[in-house]
Amino acid sequence: MTTERRTPATTADERTMLEGWLEFHRQTLAWKCEGLSDEQLRSAAAEPSELSLMGLVRHMADVERNWFRRVLTNEDLAPLYWSDEDPDGEFRLTEADTYQEAHAAWQAEIETARRNAARFGLDDVSEGKHRRTGERFNLRWLYTHMIEEYSRHNGHADLIRERIDGSTGD
Repeated sequence: MTTERRTPATTADERTMLEGWLEFHRQTLAWKCEGLSDEQLRSAAAEPSELSLMGLVRHMADVERNWFRRVLTNEDLAPLYWSDEDPDGEFRLTEADTYQEAHAAWQAEIETARRNAARFGLDDVSEGKHRRTGERFNLRWLYTHMIEEYSRHNGHADLIRERIDGSTGD
């Protein structure tokens, strides 16, 4: 599998631009995971950190789920990988955890996120609220936040991938 990353058009309208950059960063995380074994994908960045590429994919599945389902459309859903008792559960991997499962869950959440976001305009306010602050957000804010979230974690993914096999790239 080869992930094709597409840079958004430089003259796109605002929504197309935001959606394009979000897709680019989703594709970047997938690209950073390509060609590695489950063992490599579970490999922690550096002790004592539990940060790994598979953990990042699981984390982003839950981030997509939270913002585009729990907040945007007010779905009452439990997180996939973490809990109040284990807030970093997505990074606690065992030999039983596979990239195939993590990737499938992540892609399912991305597909749902796309469908849910398509129902909203950029200025439309979420139907749900943030679980800790009670705030509502417009879709523009959600897109911007998700681009920031992926960008930050793709920086982590760059370093983890380089540590695993020396691969570098933007």
